[in-house]
Amino acid sequence: MKLKTAVVLVGGKALRLRPLTEDVPKCMIELSGRPLLSWILAWLKNNGIERVVLGVAYKKEVIEQYVQQNDFGMRIELNDHSGADGTGEAFRLAVERKDVRDEVFLAMNGDELTDVSLRNFLTFHLRHQGVATLLACPLKSPFGVLTTDNSHGITSFQEKPILDTYFINAGVYLFTQAIRPYLPQAGDIERTAFAQLAREGKLKAFKYFGFWSTVNNIKDIVEMEANVDILRETREE
Repeated sequence: MKLKTAVVLVGGKALRLRPLTEDVPKCMIELSGRPLLSWILAWLKNNGIERVVLGVAYKKEVIEQYVQQNDFGMRIELNDHSGADGTGEAFRLAVERKDVRDEVFLAMNGDELTDVSLRNFLTFHLRHQGVATLLACPLKSPFGVLTTDNSHGITSFQEKPILDTYFINAGVYLFTQAIRPYLPQAGDIERTAFAQLAREGKLKAFKYFGFWSTVNNIKDIVEMEANVDILRETREE
């Protein structure tokens, strides 16, 4: 099986990134001279994706113009989910309106960057037969972590370590068609579909220790810019 289709949500307002997002959506913030969306699409193309459905809302005309003016070597479609209540509904609208029929397809938030191999991700997903598999990355502590002894002395100190015994949802998923009845009429996918799938034992985690980053604030942008060369090195599997 080959992974051919990706659904990417790029409709958020990104209020925490103002004033950078006053006139453009978050996915159009530039990293090393290119919009974040450009890096995402290049990674998808390099991993063999042929069709991308972009879920748009806030400042959708900026994305529409950008897509029309550039050739990304893939079929790119826009689905307007303005007014959707949460990511769960936004994914559902994209899948239904754009008739995504692939037995397995990629779904992701449009503010993530990673160099994970989609072929490896798909192999894991097919082997473990979940309705959905999410990319799980080790937790990066935003704080210094210390240990103490019985006399209150600090015996070790690590500044912002990676806590590889804890994993977080990286916002990149593989769905089978069986996800459809779980996608909600309203609400975020994490609190609706994923919560129910976890209770039923149908949600899997692909643990990945390579590069992953997200954009929530200015510090995240600086971190991403320091790592975009990793994505330049990505090649189609």
